[in-house]
Amino acid sequence: MTRQNKSLGKGLDALIKTKSTTMPRKEVTPTTHPKDKVREVLEDVKKNPRITLWSARSAAVLRYLKKTKPEFSISREASLLIEEAVKNKYPEIWDLFSELEQGDH
Repeated sequence: MTRQNKSLGKGLDALIKTKSTTMPRKEVTPTTHPKDKVREVLEDVKKNPRITLWSARSAAVLRYLKKTKPEFSISREASLLIEEAVKNKYPEIWDLFSELEQGDH
């Protein structure tokens, strides 16, 4: 079974893991990500920036925090965690979408 297949179904847990278990970064070039695809993705994301995840353990931790910490926001915390993980794992692709504001969740 490949490393990618082992991560399937783990949701947020598959994104947020220690650097020693992540796969090496592949160099991203403009030919890998044509500008028309970037524009298409930007249009889609501006219409609907939401994503859906399935992770029982992550959901349990975040719901626990919601019940025990005043003013805790599951959406805000999940967004921050996912953004940091995606930015670290795919920095070249992350930079392609620099025009999106961080606050646009």
